Amino acid sequence: MVNNIKIGITGLPGSGKTFTLKRVIDMLTNEEELTVGGMIDEKITDGRHDIGVKVRNLLTGDEVVFANPETESKITIGNLGVDLSLFESVAIDAIRSACETCDIIIIDEVGKAEVESQAFVDVVKEALDVDKPMILTLHKKSRNPLLQDIRRRDDVRILEVTPTNRNILPYKIVKLMSGENI
Repeated sequence: MVNNIKIGITGLPGSGKTFTLKRVIDMLTNEEELTVGGMIDEKITDGRHDIGVKVRNLLTGDEVVFANPETESKITIGNLGVDLSLFESVAIDAIRSACETCDIIIIDEVGKAEVESQAFVDVVKEALDVDKPMILTLHKKSRNPLLQDIRRRDDVRILEVTPTNRNILPYKIVKLMSGENI
């Protein structure tokens, strides 16, 4: 059984936020048989460099590359140009569907590029008001109003992932979600 806790996972870039989130999703879907929905950002690499970022709908598997070196944009992730319309084409519906039909809502990542989309900001705000458990990954240093609002909320527990705790943190999050005080 999962309580309606909302957990924000934060950390420096490359600290393991998405890694931690994926471990939690695996644990929840394998052990608890819960329906997990929402969206996840995944880096595409050639082994040495990031060559793209894709967003995937966890429920349907639909995905699209929304950041790559060829895209010209004022919004960037490192050296990758961001196409917000491609991002929105998967992310918005993924979050809305999770709010309506899933046991747990996942939003990865509320980051500097993603919050440039007003549609994304709006759907994240809507999702935060849904009475369901949620896990979000949050950019650590951004001063964006949405991120500041999430950090200030009384109903969101913020946990920082570090190289030291990244292997144990998924277990801690699952315990928190099952109602244990940690």
